[in-house]
Amino acid sequence: MDLRQLRYFIALNEHRSFVRAADAMGITQPAFSRSIQALEQEFGCVLVDRAHKELRPTPEGQVVLQHALSLVQGAALLSHEVTRMTKLDAGEVRFGSDAVAAVNLVPEALARFIGVYPKVRSVLQVANWEHLGRSLSRKEIEFFIADVRHFEADPNFHTQALRPRRSVFFCRNGHPLLAKDSLSTNDLFDYPLATPLIAPGIRKLLANLSGRIDFSPAIELEQFAALTHIVRHSDAIGLGTEEAFVDAFARGDLQVLHWRNLPHALDNLNNRSGVISRAGVRLSPAAKALTETLLAVESQGGWPAQRCRNR
Repeated sequence: MDLRQLRYFIALNEHRSFVRAADAMGITQPAFSRSIQALEQEFGCVLVDRAHKELRPTPEGQVVLQHALSLVQGAALLSHEVTRMTKLDAGEVRFGSDAVAAVNLVPEALARFIGVYPKVRSVLQVANWEHLGRSLSRKEIEFFIADVRHFEADPNFHTQALRPRRSVFFCRNGHPLLAKDSLSTNDLFDYPLATPLIAPGIRKLLANLSGRIDFSPAIELEQFAALTHIVRHSDAIGLGTEEAFVDAFARGDLQVLHWRNLPHALDNLNNRSGVISRAGVRLSPAAKALTETLLAVESQGGWPAQRCRNR
């Protein structure tokens, strides 16, 4: 018994035809049949009910099939893991990013990364910090970029800080608030607030500013394009990282709001972006090279604040 025979048996179960399965595996039908027969001889029992037109596995065949799938998948995973840990001219890196970093930082870093390592496959998952944390814990990704405040106190995670991203309140061009000389928090909470998913600490800060026990935005969504559209076509006030909306600010579609009594509070609203990985787990060479690329891109030319101001 070898993995090749097990792969043939899996193919037979998928195609339910010796001819189609042999064609899929790239060998002749007689050679394919002999391999299945040899596997049956190895186990000393019939694995396929040849009297049935669908060539269903016998009860013994079902047991062999379950283990065959596990063994073949395990062999592929082993090969992938070894390749991923030892080479940078093959394999893949799976990582995640919140929507903020996915606007500019991650695309810039990926473009540079594939220029140096064109054979490494990169798989990016863009989601909010809650979803990314679960994906990392399930080992679906090696690391992700998000606000580190949600993870830095958890011993299961390792965090590496990037530069904070400035958060701003904004509104549509022509909004009634733009006609006022000075804006207070009372003005802010007279209108619906639209934000990305916010952390409990930010929610508590907004509750304190509004004088309420708890605070929930009127609209909470992760899609920045949709959030931009909503604010542009309503009197809702937007709250988000400046970098994510820089194009709309440059076009004049959105206007940053300045509050006379919020400067310190706004510092606490900023996105404290960073690279988060599992504590005590070594990154693969590809993942390590990609994180180094992210850091290099961010450090050039005052990224991202300078770029936002220049666009």
